[in-house]
Amino acid sequence: MRDFYLSGEPFFEGHAANSIMRHTISVLVENKFGVLTRVAGLFSGRGYNIDTLNVGPTQDPDTSRMTIVTRGDDATIEQIVKQLQKLIDVLQVQDFREQEYIDRELVLVKVAVDSKSRPEVMQITDIFRSKIVDVQPASLTIEITGNESKVEKFIELMKTFGILELTRTGKVALPRK
Repeated sequence: MRDFYLSGEPFFEGHAANSIMRHTISVLVENKFGVLTRVAGLFSGRGYNIDTLNVGPTQDPDTSRMTIVTRGDDATIEQIVKQLQKLIDVLQVQDFREQEYIDRELVLVKVAVDSKSRPEVMQITDIFRSKIVDVQPASLTIEITGNESKVEKFIELMKTFGILELTRTGKVALPRK
């Protein structure tokens, strides 16, 4: 069984190492106009898909970190990494498939509630160590952070009550070492 933090997650369980897998790629870039466009253009121009993309400044205001989740076999991911390294303003590219990393995602979800379902939604929210950030007569808005499997399980449970709205940040990741 694969360790969730050591490599890409299998897209199709039980397939060989060359199967299509999800990969998390971290790209450190100069914080300049047009960098995001060039990175997105690299993917679209070569027919690669981006599952999630998160961009934000680092501790250095002159640099930003992009966390990209994409799918592909080993050869495709290698090609993506090489192409990213050639782009102007790219300082560093890390494919997290070969090293340990920590990842998190933030989700805001608005769930339909009534007087009967409200306590149950609040209890599940507490079990997942999530936060209720807004209370309305017919809904609760909940903030949940965690790895992808935790977030997915919470969303699945909330579907039984009725999800009114949902937004996700996409994965952010840093190496452990």
